[in-house]
Amino acid sequence: MSTARPVLEIACNSVASALAAQAGGADRVELFDNLEQGGTTPSHGSIAVARERLRIPLFVLIRARAGDFHYDAQEAEIMLRDIQACRALGCDGVVIGALTADAGVDVALCRELAAAAGPMGLTFHRAFDAARDLDDALEQVIGLGCQRVLSSGAQASAEAGRATLARLVQRAGTRIAVMAGAGLDAGNICQVARASGCRELHASAKKPRLSRMRHRNPALLGLGSDWMQSDVEQVRALRSALEGI
Repeated sequence: MSTARPVLEIACNSVASALAAQAGGADRVELFDNLEQGGTTPSHGSIAVARERLRIPLFVLIRARAGDFHYDAQEAEIMLRDIQACRALGCDGVVIGALTADAGVDVALCRELAAAAGPMGLTFHRAFDAARDLDDALEQVIGLGCQRVLSSGAQASAEAGRATLARLVQRAGTRIAVMAGAGLDAGNICQVARASGCRELHASAKKPRLSRMRHRNPALLGLGSDWMQSDVEQVRALRSALEGI
């Protein structure tokens, strides 16, 4: 295994989460919205403020909606425009992914997204885990010019998928980084890194933030209540755990 320091990317659902990731020692931020739905593209304002305040690399999730990864022409146009906005704001990279109806990589659309990104870095997101054939999908993602692919080994967690991740790492060689993500915390991140051979790890380090509202309407089904946010100490714990590899 390489002796290079493992890369810790924190999945951040807000600018506050991104700043917590930076303060905790993260190497890179993936910024998105709608954590509970697997993530969608954050607002222009969130991206702009994050870019202004972060000193570490900022990658932005490009996903037009929650749900599956098979997009129509209108959704593709939205994602292309979001990539253009990220490029104009000076983001370091974008996180893309799209599948065909038969669960292959939508190479045609992804090529358009990659072309729009220009010099920005490219990560292929967990649409990869929904692909019908991971080996074929990996070759297609490599062909798109992505620097990394985020994966749990097509399982609910990276810990459960570590054997598949190890196989993907071997297949990828030096052509692309396989970044392990889903369900990682300070207690299992080293085990997953060692078992899989992944040198890039992706975690949310999230913790509930308590609302300061003194009055809440119980009929609003969660509106105006607590929320999840990346936590500085949890990021530090992840960083510290990885120092042992």
